[in-house]
Amino acid sequence: MAGEHISAGVLVGAVLAALLQCGIAQTVHVVGDDLGWVIPQGGASSYDAWAASKTFVIGDTLVFNFATDHHDVLEVPKASFDSCSSANPIGSLITTGPANITLSAAGEHYYICTFSQHCSLGQKLSITVSPPGASPSPRAASTPIPPPSNNTEPAACAPDLVPSPKAAGGPAATSPGMGTPPPPPGSSSHAITASLLFPIISIFVSWFM
Repeated sequence: MAGEHISAGVLVGAVLAALLQCGIAQTVHVVGDDLGWVIPQGGASSYDAWAASKTFVIGDTLVFNFATDHHDVLEVPKASFDSCSSANPIGSLITTGPANITLSAAGEHYYICTFSQHCSLGQKLSITVSPPGASPSPRAASTPIPPPSNNTEPAACAPDLVPSPKAAGGPAATSPGMGTPPPPPGSSSHAITASLLFPIISIFVSWFM
């Protein structure tokens, strides 16, 4: 009986792991977007700007759109990339377009077109690939604390808290907004988390009882 419970627990864990893996979606990047894989009019800076606007993760796919027999694509090391040389290639030369390349390793990757002077004219691409889950996520900008003011002049719009002679015998005057502040709102995330975890815990407890 205990063996059946353990097997069921392993099965549930495997299903959850598969669901989490499926939740990490791979991205298809069309190199240059509408420009495609061509000799860019703006030179290599065109592909540099395109790559700078993207985030590349292992499992993503690069799509090089080019006309067969007019361009090709080859991955090379940095030295060959800088000199626009096809020496020491990484993988095989792809001559048929469009070409799909799946990013399988983290780090720097360099691609060139080996046709004539195409690379020297700017048909080259360098990207940085990150492991899954390691891509930088946007962070909320911290609000700077303003320095204390040195202005000693009285505020022009400060409310007058001194009661008038007519109200000397009446109730003490109070400044608007100076009442007891409301208690800070409680975090709803704890309630949501508890509401989600409770049925899951109940299922596992009833399963193993």
